[in-house]
Amino acid sequence: MTQAHPTRRPPVTDSVWFWAGLFSLMALAGLAAIREKFDVRQRQVEGRFLGRQQAATERQRRAAGLPEIDLAESARDRGEVAPARIVPLWTLVTLAAAASIVSFIMLARERAGGAPPPHLPRERR
Repeated sequence: MTQAHPTRRPPVTDSVWFWAGLFSLMALAGLAAIREKFDVRQRQVEGRFLGRQQAATERQRRAAGLPEIDLAESARDRGEVAPARIVPLWTLVTLAAAASIVSFIMLARERAGGAPPPHLPRERR
């Protein structure tokens, strides 16, 4: 009788899905850590973007021969502008959470199937 060699399972750290899940969890932790500063910074970035967009529109108007619009008169106070962001933090959190969930589901499937990860060579019998 020959003894069957039990297939030795590789460590969980050899799986790509483990690392994808771990890094996406760290992204969630990082987003939680910067939550307070994100809105302030994003407001500044989006304000510059909207200002450049409005200036480009005015340049196009002038190039087309249309009457000028004074950009200072059309500017609005920050208090009047809606606080909604173009890129809110919840979109980044959702993306990182989805990546984390998918990664750990795939890791569980990989571990339950007993097959080595696809990037490792299979043992020959």
